[in-house]
Amino acid sequence: MIPNYRYKPGVYFTATFIITYTLWFAGAYLSFQDDSGPYMLLMIPGLMAPFLVSLFMISTSKNSDLKKDFINRLINFRLIRPKVLLAFFIIMPLTVLVSIFLSLPFGGSTSQFQFAEGYSFSSGFVPAFLTLLLAATFEELGWRGYAFDSLQSRYTFFMASLIFGILWSLWHFPLIFVKDMYQYEIFHENIWYAVNFFVGVIPMGVIISWICIKNGKSVLAAILIHVSINFLQEALQMTQFAKCIETVVITAVAAIILASDKKMFFSKEHLDAERI
Repeated sequence: MIPNYRYKPGVYFTATFIITYTLWFAGAYLSFQDDSGPYMLLMIPGLMAPFLVSLFMISTSKNSDLKKDFINRLINFRLIRPKVLLAFFIIMPLTVLVSIFLSLPFGGSTSQFQFAEGYSFSSGFVPAFLTLLLAATFEELGWRGYAFDSLQSRYTFFMASLIFGILWSLWHFPLIFVKDMYQYEIFHENIWYAVNFFVGVIPMGVIISWICIKNGKSVLAAILIHVSINFLQEALQMTQFAKCIETVVITAVAAIILASDKKMFFSKEHLDAERI
């Protein structure tokens, strides 16, 4: 965070939600009128909203330190701690494998360990892999470029992470109305699978925030983490029931991280410094 700048989380999230929701609900309507893909011309700008709002607020802030900090966290590879990222790239695949294994006694198939033959959703004329890549990139440019710091300037790291996770979850809401999108597909398969998606985003937001701050708040690290999560969820023939179990496993991982780093999560030192 920049000590000589007053962050505006209310303005940021209000603007981001209005832009995204407006474009995505319009895109949802168009997705039922023409499934060839014109609706993606609205979906992509909506996806970019977190970054665009972040860029606007940083560029119009008249604060050179804020601008320099964003650029540094975006291009400075020295902020990244390889060991921390490596631990994440080991832990997250393990959560998937453990979740599948735990689903077996409930009737889950061992075929879930096999690689998926395709993607679980469609995004019009935009290839699914490109949608996953763009989503991770533009979201984190916004979430880590401005959004999370704005929350942390007001709250402890734990509360900022929790609030961010909830807001990030709700930000995806219009996607359940967009034909053939992942959230639309699972909502129509079983409403509880959709509920699980929105619940699961919250502990994942806590984990990503923690990994990001352990990597010097590197925006690039956050993008790499988000990209890996997106593709990991599509890599295997994992059922939605197993993904419900995965939410429990991820929540347990988040709880372990929280318990092992209580000082960072609950410290109010930065808040006291802001008030001075």
